[in-house]
Amino acid sequence: MRTHTLVALVLVLSNMASAANPKDFTLYSPTHDKTFRLSEHKGKIVVLHFLLKTECPFCLKYTHQYAELADKNPNVIHLFLKPDSDAEIKAWAEKLDAEDLSKLPVIYRDPDASLATQFGIADGYKFHGQTVHYPALVVLDGNHEELFRYVGKSNADRLKTTDFVKKLAGTKGPQTEAIQKD
Repeated sequence: MRTHTLVALVLVLSNMASAANPKDFTLYSPTHDKTFRLSEHKGKIVVLHFLLKTECPFCLKYTHQYAELADKNPNVIHLFLKPDSDAEIKAWAEKLDAEDLSKLPVIYRDPDASLATQFGIADGYKFHGQTVHYPALVVLDGNHEELFRYVGKSNADRLKTTDFVKKLAGTKGPQTEAIQKD
């Protein structure tokens, strides 16, 4: 009996260890032909915005709001991630007029929401006839350790930019001092 309990405990602990956030990852943007590698951005705060499928109007509004915020502070890198295929993202971008597309930040692809899964973002949200991960925001400090996260309950449930700024300003550490001064 004790052997079974010990084995179960070891399995639980090993699953917990493997559920840690990834220390490095690479993302690709099919619309901008750009690649982002986390390890190349030490010292910067990185904000991962896990968006829903490309047809989500709330995602587009949210993305524009955070893109405006990103323009104001180069010490914070905002990455917008969609689980769509390259073709779906390109087809969606082609529907935008030139002005909308020029204002939109780089959209990176999270194939099959694998990065969302690695960061432990829950799936099970029913959206446009599919089951997807919930919309989320994960903030990493300059050492790429998680500062905080926000996981929405629906496509309209997002962390407001004003709340994001307050929450980020409330974090402590050398990586956030430059943010608080800006």
